[in-house]
Amino acid sequence: MQPITANLLDWYDSHHRILPWRISPREQKAGKAVDPYRIWLSEIMLQQTTVEAVKPYFNAFVEKWPTVKDLAAASQDAVLRAWAGLGYYSRARNLKKCADALCADHGGAFPSDINGLKSLPGIGDYTAAAIASIAFNRPVAVVDGNVERVISRLYAIDTPLPAAKSEIRARMQALTPDERPGDFAQAMMDLGATICTPKRPACFVCPVKEGCEALQTSDPELYPVKAAKKERPIRLGAAFVAISADNEVLLRSRTETGLLGGMAEVPTTAWTARQDGATDIASAPFAADWIAAGNITHIFTHFELRLAVFKAGNIPAMQNLDGWWVKIEKLSAEALPTVMKKVIAAAIPHAFAKRGKDV
Repeated sequence: MQPITANLLDWYDSHHRILPWRISPREQKAGKAVDPYRIWLSEIMLQQTTVEAVKPYFNAFVEKWPTVKDLAAASQDAVLRAWAGLGYYSRARNLKKCADALCADHGGAFPSDINGLKSLPGIGDYTAAAIASIAFNRPVAVVDGNVERVISRLYAIDTPLPAAKSEIRARMQALTPDERPGDFAQAMMDLGATICTPKRPACFVCPVKEGCEALQTSDPELYPVKAAKKERPIRLGAAFVAISADNEVLLRSRTETGLLGGMAEVPTTAWTARQDGATDIASAPFAADWIAAGNITHIFTHFELRLAVFKAGNIPAMQNLDGWWVKIEKLSAEALPTVMKKVIAAAIPHAFAKRGKDV
């Protein structure tokens, strides 16, 4: 075993993070088995999302659906409701599809090999490697953003990302041991999250500082080298919050495919990541006494969305409208993405206030 690998595993044994989906080295030695379901669920949730944001969602999911068979038995709407606020909603739809496929084709058991895992909906190269390594102790390279940073500094890789990814993966594979590869992968992640941080890394306590080329020859903060970011485009549109005389809000479902697919929304104009939608009252979904209720901004990965918000009250609960009516106090239970919560809050400031408190 290489010195970097051995030193990092020794450090991990004493300094690993306590995470709700993780089995610690001590627990593994005591015979507690890693649950592939929990590893899969956490890895899907952690894509583009922080650990602290994921923890409450993960705990709620496993309490409601403790096994993959329980998740497969749930409706997609229930899964989307539980996911609401976590973002990147295609992950939730693929989560349900994957659970269905596991139960239909694999008896509810996860494949232990990379190719078998990658054949499942929503599981790509990284997630397959993470599950194979952490859940099944396969010696495969697991490379997330934290690992990219650690490896690029250890070897002072000056090729900009994303071009450097292949070299980083090769370096990580060379370090990954046959013994305890899952712990090694998690150790690298923990090192990047707690010591080898993007800014002001704590190099003086790093367990692999003697082997770090960036520390010996330059400044670790210079790595990883990143290509210049493209400017994020701005998209415009309008959203309409209709409120009935019974304090209900009109919601509708977005199409199953595309951005925020299958999620709930208030009526909006036809904005997309590639084009603007109409922004004025003339584009309202039906005639009413619409008034301006402000503007909201929401940042998606590839664009910034700015919506003009309009609201109208005392709307009859008309039967011919596309959608359904929900009591204001029950909106939190709907599968509303964060951008729609912002829209509704602009029109109804107390809509998502915790009950029992003054609003």
